[in-house]
Parts: sequence; structure tokens; C-alpha cells
Amino acid sequence: MSFRKHVEKRLDRQEKAYETERLMKEKRSEEYEVLEEVFDRSTLMVIYDFLNKGIIDEIHGVVKAGKESRVYWGKDKQGKELAIKIYLTVSAEFRKGMLKYIEGDRRFKGVRRDTRSLVFAWAQKEFRNLEQATTAKVRVPKPIAVKKNVLIMEFIGKNGISAPSMKEQHPKSPEKTYKPLLVCVKRLYRKAGLVHGDLSEYNIMIWRGRIVLFDVSQAVPLSHPLADSLLLRDLKNINGYFHRLGVEVLSIEECYKKVTGHDKS
Repeated sequence: MSFRKHVEKRLDRQEKAYETERLMKEKRSEEYEVLEEVFDRSTLMVIYDFLNKGIIDEIHGVVKAGKESRVYWGKDKQGKELAIKIYLTVSAEFRKGMLKYIEGDRRFKGVRRDTRSLVFAWAQKEFRNLEQATTAKVRVPKPIAVKKNVLIMEFIGKNGISAPSMKEQHPKSPEKTYKPLLVCVKRLYRKAGLVHGDLSEYNIMIWRGRIVLFDVSQAVPLSHPLADSLLLRDLKNINGYFHRLGVEVLSIEECYKKVTGHDKS
């Protein structure tokens, strides 16, 4: 059974609100269990909306699965590859973890504290952070659309295979990657007004010779009370990684000044 038929059967039990031209092409039956967990009725309606608007044309398998979200590989009508990130709306652990990044972020002042509202705000937060980073010419997945707990963005990789993180594949020349990465952090700080907040080899890619930062949902504006401590943590993570690869790294104080333009008080 195609995934389209599978979804339509589920929606027909309640009330189908939309007619669609297509949903996923074919899915293997062993993947349905994961999809059942992620695709609740609300999420299905969002996917249908993106299909009807032509933002999504195809959805294929999971390329990344975690406690907080699932990322699916898809394509638009022009055949351009998409990353379709669906945040889970039922994780109490996720709710606790995200609060410290949302509280203090003036962009999301007044967000309700129930889990669903927080998850929706989290998706919006990642979309906004991607927009700000892109405008600042920091290489991140280009944001395309967001609604409720579904975020559509550029797929970094080819033919459904994600580009490896620096954890999975070390840079060919670590010495030539270290300082350009600090420049990315500097540009994110000074031009986008953001601190990544969870930067490490796990969420940095080298794709087609360029550094790409991803997983920016927790990034905070400079006005956030945790911005400074999160920046220091990011810099320590970067230094630790490159030091292990034999790179002669700058001191944390030097990194901090290079990024912010002033000394650590």
C-alpha cells in the first residue's frame, strides 16, 4: 500500500479536509510504525497543506531520527531536495529542555507553556534563526516554510544521503577549517545577532568545501540572559574538537574577543 493510501485511510476515519494530488510515493511497511508516532492528525493536515500549496511534492524515508524530531527526505515540484523536519509534540523531556532557551527570548515573549504550544514555538524559533543566519550570510540549511510542528528547509546532501557531520567525518584539513569556523561564529554573533548555543562537531558539516551549521533551534539572541555562557560553551566545544585533531587552537579568551570584538569581562 502506498503511503498516500495509508494516510487517506487514517483521515477518512474522521473528516478529510483537503483533496491532494499526491503524498509520499511508496513506503515500505516496516516504516509505518515510526510514521504513526510522528504523523498525528494535526501533522497530517499540515503535510496535506504543504502538498496542496506545492511546497512538497514527494516525501520519502527518515534521514535523521531523534527524541525531539524526525527529519524526512523529500522533493519539491522542480525536483529540488528538501529536509522535512517534524517535531514531536508529546515529549515532556523535550518540553523541559527547551524552556531555558525560549524564556528570555524576546521574540517569543508570551508563548503558552503547554507542550504543544512550546513545540510550535520551537519550530518557529528554528525557522527564524535560519532566516537570520541566512541573511547574515552564515551557511545554514535555507529555510523554506514552517507551520505548527513542521519545518521545511534545504536538504544538505545528495540523493537523500545527508552530508556527514564533522563528528562522522573529520575535515580533510582541520587547520584550514578551524579559523573559518570561528569566522562563521563571529558572523552569526555580529550580523545575525545570535549565539548557536549547542555548537559542536555533531552539528557542523563540510559540504562542497563550505562549512554548514545546522540544528539551530536552540540559538538565542544576544539579549538572552544565557547568551554569553552559551557562546563560551560553543567556543570550548570547537576548541576541544580541533585540539584533539592536532590543531594549535587559540585560547578561549582570544576566541571570545575574535567573535564578539571585546574582552571577556
